[in-house]
Amino acid sequence: MIGHVFVWGLSAAAIVIGLRPPTVMSAGNSTEKTMIYNKLTPDEERVILHKGTEMPFSGKYYLYNADGTYTCKRCGAPLYRSTDKFDAGCGWPSFDDEIPGAIKRAPDADGVSTEITCAHCGGHLGHVFVGEGFTPKNVRHCVNSISLNFVPAHEMEKTGSPKVVLASHKAPPEKAYFAGGCFWGTEYMLEKTEGVISVRVGYMGGHTANPTYQQVCEGGTGHAETAEVVFDPTKTNYEKLARLFFEIHDPTQKNRQGPDVGEQYRSAVFYVDDTQKQIAAKLIDILKSKGYNVVTELSKAGTFWQAEDYHQDYYDHTGKQPYCHFYQKRF
Repeated sequence: MIGHVFVWGLSAAAIVIGLRPPTVMSAGNSTEKTMIYNKLTPDEERVILHKGTEMPFSGKYYLYNADGTYTCKRCGAPLYRSTDKFDAGCGWPSFDDEIPGAIKRAPDADGVSTEITCAHCGGHLGHVFVGEGFTPKNVRHCVNSISLNFVPAHEMEKTGSPKVVLASHKAPPEKAYFAGGCFWGTEYMLEKTEGVISVRVGYMGGHTANPTYQQVCEGGTGHAETAEVVFDPTKTNYEKLARLFFEIHDPTQKNRQGPDVGEQYRSAVFYVDDTQKQIAAKLIDILKSKGYNVVTELSKAGTFWQAEDYHQDYYDHTGKQPYCHFYQKRF
């Protein structure tokens, strides 16, 4: 199988207990929080800690269809919802989406594929692929069953149930979508912001399903290169991110950003609800009152089509720097 870390406080996350005696892990620094992990069997350690792979068609959850939530076997963090699971015929559980902020992506040791790990504890899960066309989301998380536990829906709804302790006050992560020229630079600038859990790049605002980078570059898809930002609303808020967005690109350039020209490089805010729409509109009005001829498109968010793996964290992987994105105070 080829297949901004968000750390939950123990009182704020769903931690699976009662399955095995927990293991207490400490980083050796008294100022750091101690993490409690479930004890793993040797087979589980081979996959979760040492990045092994279970045999295809052998896992407990490959064809499992119950309603509920899949959690990390090592730390209990919620990872996937059963509604995002599908059968790809590959022999391992497949999901076309994750719980926001739950999964971390990194280049695999083979230099080709993308590894996925639990963003909470770093446990190995499997690999993620895009562009295969199995579902409309065009993403496949290929996960080892042995890396997962499953919590039925009726137990997830019971705070203080025998198996799960649920957060009662932790606000769930939220999403924002910004398009401001080449998505490499937009991602690079936004993911360094406090409160941002993760940033993925992709395409939005057009009419072509499952677009490729080449199709978007050739024009005619209507899509803009877009950054999907997952953020913790207890550490930042949408207005702060939107203000930053308007200050890391030039919102007065129409269908271009610096040397990049075309509708895919247009400035756009894709709002997910009326609150985001009102905030973005307010910021645009402020900029216009300051004399900026803002041409930023304000549209309802549609399907976010994740871009190819090599576009994700492009500058981090290549060591290069953005060529048309920089901070300029406007508010």
